[in-house]
Amino acid sequence: MTTSYLGMSSMLHTIEVAGILAFASSGFIEARRKRMDVVGVFTVAFITAFGGGTLRDLLLDRRPLFWVENQEYPILIFVMSIVAIPFLKHLRNAVTENAIVLADALGLGLFSVTGASLAQEAQMPMFVCVMMGVITGIFGGVLRDIICNEIPLVFRRSHLYATCAFAGCWAYLILNWLQVNEGVALVFGVGICFVLRMMAVRFDWKLPV
Repeated sequence: MTTSYLGMSSMLHTIEVAGILAFASSGFIEARRKRMDVVGVFTVAFITAFGGGTLRDLLLDRRPLFWVENQEYPILIFVMSIVAIPFLKHLRNAVTENAIVLADALGLGLFSVTGASLAQEAQMPMFVCVMMGVITGIFGGVLRDIICNEIPLVFRRSHLYATCAFAGCWAYLILNWLQVNEGVALVFGVGICFVLRMMAVRFDWKLPV
């Protein structure tokens, strides 16, 4: 196993953990809005954090699932669920709305680009890699909204969402094709997705009907 491969694997692992934390945070905040108990908070955070990655692993036939292989991931969510509840009670609604948008945008970028990277590692065609990245990025949020009895954000005529993941994945893959440093390509792809999502919210960007 080469040093570059180990370094790349370590970076993907770090990005994956960051994505889990970001999506879990959005799950905590949404559960707080619905006034759930600790079981509800953990369940919503767990599904939000692992839903997209689980579907990705199933579609790419990767076994064991990423959170089964790394049991520290669900343990981390469990501990965070217990610790987060006292803090969530004191969040104001305005702060809650802003926090969930920020956490969700970060998780979207992180998971989308890692999904595209893993699909590319599995030697999938480029467009399939992009779609795998989008699925990885949006599916956890879709499950979160369904469990919380909301129309999934990606299906509403709201600010650009899946489109941001689509753009971020293409940015990563094109840079990768141009043989730009893998780490730079990953960070750039995540950044494109995150910045586009935040700008869409800020400037009310929506797809035309």
